Amino acid sequence: TYIKWQIWACPSFLFHCHCSTLMPLSGLAQEMTSTQRWPEKGWALLQLLLVASVSHAEEPVCRRRGDPENPLLFKNGDIILGGMFSLHTSWKERKDSYMNQPLPLQCISLNFRDLQVVQAMLFAIEEINNSTDLLPGISVGYKIYDNCGSDARSVGVTLTLANGNEIVSVQSKTLCTRPAHVQAIIGATSSSTTVAVATVIGPFFVPVISHFATCACLSDKTKYPSFLRTIPSDYYQSRALAHLVKYFGWTWVGAIRSNNEYGNNGMATFTETAQQLGICLEYSVPFFRTDPYLKIQRIIDIIKASTSKVIVGFLARADFNILLQEFSYHNLSGYQWVGSESWIFDSQTAEMDIHHILDGAIGVSIPKAHVSGLREFILNEKPLNSSNNELECTGHEDVAGVQNSFIDMSLMPLFNNVYKGVYAVAHALHNILSCNKTCNRNVQLDPFMVLQHIRKIHFTTKEGDEVYFNENGDPAAKYDIINWQPRENGIVEFVTVGLYDPSLVPEKQLNLQNKSLIWARNSKQVPVSLCNEKCPPGTRKVLQKGRPVCCYDCIRCSEGEISNVTDSVTCLRCLPEFWSNERRDACIKKEAVFLSYEEIMGALLTAVSLFGAHMTIGVILIFFKYRKTPIVRANNSELSFLLLFSLILCFLCSLTFIGQPSDWSCMLRHVAFGITFVLCISCLLGKTMVVLMAFRATRPGSNVKKWFGQTQQRLCVTGFTLIQINICIIWLTTSPPFPFKNFKEIKDKITLECALGLAVGFWAVLGYIGLLAILCFIFAFLARKLPDNFNEAKFITFSMLIFCAVWITFIPAYISSPGKFSVAVEIFAILASSFGLLICIFIPKCYIILLKPEKNTKKYMMGKKAPNSL
Repeated sequence: TYIKWQIWACPSFLFHCHCSTLMPLSGLAQEMTSTQRWPEKGWALLQLLLVASVSHAEEPVCRRRGDPENPLLFKNGDIILGGMFSLHTSWKERKDSYMNQPLPLQCISLNFRDLQVVQAMLFAIEEINNSTDLLPGISVGYKIYDNCGSDARSVGVTLTLANGNEIVSVQSKTLCTRPAHVQAIIGATSSSTTVAVATVIGPFFVPVISHFATCACLSDKTKYPSFLRTIPSDYYQSRALAHLVKYFGWTWVGAIRSNNEYGNNGMATFTETAQQLGICLEYSVPFFRTDPYLKIQRIIDIIKASTSKVIVGFLARADFNILLQEFSYHNLSGYQWVGSESWIFDSQTAEMDIHHILDGAIGVSIPKAHVSGLREFILNEKPLNSSNNELECTGHEDVAGVQNSFIDMSLMPLFNNVYKGVYAVAHALHNILSCNKTCNRNVQLDPFMVLQHIRKIHFTTKEGDEVYFNENGDPAAKYDIINWQPRENGIVEFVTVGLYDPSLVPEKQLNLQNKSLIWARNSKQVPVSLCNEKCPPGTRKVLQKGRPVCCYDCIRCSEGEISNVTDSVTCLRCLPEFWSNERRDACIKKEAVFLSYEEIMGALLTAVSLFGAHMTIGVILIFFKYRKTPIVRANNSELSFLLLFSLILCFLCSLTFIGQPSDWSCMLRHVAFGITFVLCISCLLGKTMVVLMAFRATRPGSNVKKWFGQTQQRLCVTGFTLIQINICIIWLTTSPPFPFKNFKEIKDKITLECALGLAVGFWAVLGYIGLLAILCFIFAFLARKLPDNFNEAKFITFSMLIFCAVWITFIPAYISSPGKFSVAVEIFAILASSFGLLICIFIPKCYIILLKPEKNTKKYMMGKKAPNSL
């Protein structure tokens, strides 16, 4: 095809100087070697040599190769504008044999939409020619070509517009060069065609202004230096579609795109933005209108097998209309379509949707526009001045009575884009020619000069639209959000339901109006399109291995963690004073746990403590009543009463451990416990020493009694107690116990307890009590066998065994018990040791006093055998 184009099918624009006629020789030889037989090759070479020899004999001028390419519509003028539109959408297939010159393309399928676009261009030119303010005295002509939607034909038409149709160019010193035939080219319609046109014409800086080529790739001025457009770049449209999909919560979508620059570049930007917004594409398939039926069937199978309910169609209208026919045939309904501006507001596409597959479709479109007088111009226009009678008009047609898409004015935004493009060229020429009341006709127009001035124009149309181009040749972007809403008569109404303006801050770019939207299958409920159900509050997302990020499992938050939003990625840990509720969606304040009087264990310990105190008081009353009896007076009744008093304090000090800890209760409980128990054991130590020393004093010559009288006993008790008091004072002044919130002991509760402060102080208090207890036990053990009807030392020994056993067991139990149970263990140790002392020492005496009074006599007390030797 490449060689065929070079040798036989050179379009009318090609001019070859003699030096260039041999360029295709090597390519032709290679082609003929692979495709033609030797006689055919020889004939082709002979023809080539003849052409080359003639070319060498000619003068050094540029000569057109091939047949002339005549415009479909033309009008002479001082300034010529070129136009290139797809007045037909296809062409007849042909087979070239490479033996004869290929025939021109035979265009088919008249395109009423681009015919309307041509009328918009003619309307703008007519307005300019009739204006006294813009280009006064200058007539604007045009040459409009039909490219039939063919990229190859578009390239030929482009160079024809640049060169003109002269058979031989005017000889000049600089061969094959002359001013451009047209000052600017309006068109083409599709992005792929425009890419080809802008690539070819770019090095010559002839301005190309498109009204519908939206590919973001065309903003690259290094590749397309002379391209401009009056429609926004797809960069903004693709992002608008992605934000629209995100707005409705669709994170799992399918995509179909045109397999050309428009679709591929647009979908690439959409995919990139979608990934940033957390949207996943289940599939993304390309399609072009010339693809075989198997490709269409494959697309249908993919859609049917998919789980996504939303399809983003970034398709050219011609491609989408072919797919739509097949979708209707297969009744591929129930999907929510999101469309690009190419088809979302196209009435012809809506008419083709006979099965209402696209009902509820939503997408972005060029904002609505109005060009006053254009509708009347299109409907009242009489025969077009066609050079080759391809548009068969008699001049008596009444277009207003025709029922086809030609009278449909829904594409007014496109017409407005063409209108603005023509006026942009006119304003640039107006500035170049220094027009005021008249224009300077002596200015030599240059394409680069025209291009530079077009880039700088900034004017307002008669409808109030601002027209200007940024550094990339693009206009300001703004889109309407369109919703397809079917009516009772079967007609689809394109309802504007919002606006997308990328010039605003990100939070305000997408603005949906408070209007009722219609969705797929005429539903008023927003469809759901997710890979899986959203993770409710109280759970977090965990990605599924090997699948997109939108596919995940919902895992319940761990204890102490919450998620209070849908689709949370992580669970947040509650603050130390809070804990997660059962649903794991909120942090609630932890319950404060301490040994209280209201709970069973606290009430029971309180009752036991009070019972012990009352029991001790009862013993005091008995002893006081029988204070003059021998059993009470034995072994120093004063110490007995002091011991009973200290036991009352021991029972009552356990109450300080019950209740919510406070600063005073934390200090009081440990200090009271330490001092009362030291006082108690000091009394016991005094009693054992009295018993022991009493029998020592009975020996001849012993003076022990004078060293251990009542005064000395009081001093002993006071001294031992003062030591403990000093330990407590040091502890309280350095680092006293204090209330402490323990968050670690019980995960879902706060344990209120008393921290020891200086732990050495607590263990010093406890150790000192233990030291006295051991010393008391030793003395009592030594006096256990002394002769007496009632040897108190035996009971003291037994009580000290109980006391030591209790507190030795207390240490590991205290350390291992959690929370309030450690407090209960300490109270139990206090009560157990207190009851042990009370019962072992005083209950036997009370038994004798109350039940065995005959033994409570001095005779009975002294009626035993002589004491054994120690």
